[in-house]
Amino acid sequence: MNRFRRCFSQSVVLTLMVPTAFAQRALADVEVWKSPTCGCCNDWILHLQQNGFKVSVNEVRSTAPVRAQLGMPSQYGSCHTAKVGGYLVEGHVPARDIKRLLSERPQAVGLAVPGMPVGSPGMDAPVYGGRRDPYDVLLVSRDGTASVFNSHR
Repeated sequence: MNRFRRCFSQSVVLTLMVPTAFAQRALADVEVWKSPTCGCCNDWILHLQQNGFKVSVNEVRSTAPVRAQLGMPSQYGSCHTAKVGGYLVEGHVPARDIKRLLSERPQAVGLAVPGMPVGSPGMDAPVYGGRRDPYDVLLVSRDGTASVFNSHR
């Protein structure tokens, strides 16, 4: 009986661990284009890594040409542009919204948080004193229009 409990306990632990390990491995790689001097971009990259994404970085003088080449309309521009799972991610988009995008797979260019709202991932440094401005994550359609994908208040 004691031997059965030990085997059962070990199999339960393994069963609980496997989905978590698989989910972390299954996250798509993220390729980021950013300025070499942008600290908030580095903080956003760290946020993605802490949420299970593997990130590669391309340092460029300006992200505008990259954004245009990849197909993100300029009106949604921010300080960094990323590509993940066939989508573009512009600006300080939270990792959980990227995970939802990859799970739902809508017909879209990708997600954008235009500007640099204080309190968004990467823009939440202590220098802001805990301030959190409300912002929307936009789902950018292939025709250049956008709708609210998620609101952060």
